[in-house]
Amino acid sequence: MSARVRRHARTLDVRYGRIDMNHGSGGRATTQLVQELFLNAFDNEWLRLMDDQARCTLPAGRLVVATDAHVVSPLFFPGGDIGALSVHGTVNDVAMAGAKPMYLTAAFIIEEGFALASLKRVVDSMAQAARSAQVAVIAGDTKVVERGKGDGLFITTTGVGVVDPALDIHVHRAQPQDCILISGSIGDHGIAIMSEREHLSFQTTILSDTAALHGLVADMVRVVPDIHCLRDPTRGGLATALNEIADQSDVGMRIQEAAIPIRAEVRAACEFLGLDPLYIANEGKLIAICPPEQANTLLAVMRRHPLGVQSAIIGTVVADPLHFVEMETAFGGTRMVDWLTGDPLPRIC
Repeated sequence: MSARVRRHARTLDVRYGRIDMNHGSGGRATTQLVQELFLNAFDNEWLRLMDDQARCTLPAGRLVVATDAHVVSPLFFPGGDIGALSVHGTVNDVAMAGAKPMYLTAAFIIEEGFALASLKRVVDSMAQAARSAQVAVIAGDTKVVERGKGDGLFITTTGVGVVDPALDIHVHRAQPQDCILISGSIGDHGIAIMSEREHLSFQTTILSDTAALHGLVADMVRVVPDIHCLRDPTRGGLATALNEIADQSDVGMRIQEAAIPIRAEVRAACEFLGLDPLYIANEGKLIAICPPEQANTLLAVMRRHPLGVQSAIIGTVVADPLHFVEMETAFGGTRMVDWLTGDPLPRIC
């Protein structure tokens, strides 16, 4: 670590200590928190300079930037936590342009009284997720709010990446006859959050699918560069994402219920809770829309990647000035798949 970083006589009491207002004052306690916790976890050449900004080099291409705020409750859940989620969520937003994510910035809003042990656990998880995704956390900020005003911890991340100018992947490019693909089973993340929050027990533990998808996307665009649209169906799930695409592309969608991969335990949990898995959040799945002649090739590429083994073609884009999303049910009927109304699973990302 750089000699510019000052050491303090007393180290943070990570085992028993808690955040207090001094940690957000901008003084010695703030510097100690940044140096001993955040810098140790995210250590890289940009952070070591301890500037208020980072100057970094980008390869040729178009710049892609995304910002995402993470307010998930509970902070720790089966299969992940707010730290990993804050990396995966923003990396995936950048990747949905076909881009390579390269850098992240992070802002932490911490409630007074929050345990330093829990903060370290979150930060370590976040650092591991960033290393696995091969992105660097190069700048950040920390604020502390009074007890009772922050619900523990909020994290906002901004991602920066670069996309090949030859790629043209946009939410408004879906066209009639295009095929709709999903990279795997839906609803895992939202049900994992709900089961932890409500202390529900099922025969099999349902894990969040939180994951960084840019490696899968890189494989996809390398083989099928004419992908028209990519979208990760997070809040509002598959149904809401398809409605957003239909609305922005001025088309309709027709999907097949039998083709949509859903884990048996997720389906059972949704039936028990009275929820529709089409509207449950995901954090490690993507929707891809491509020309019909490329669909089988793209499907094969997706299934070869560890995060796309359960990929499936689930429907087609149709001409429809009303932008309806319709589903052919397993019983041979048809039902409307409308926009999400209300919020069946609050605070899931």
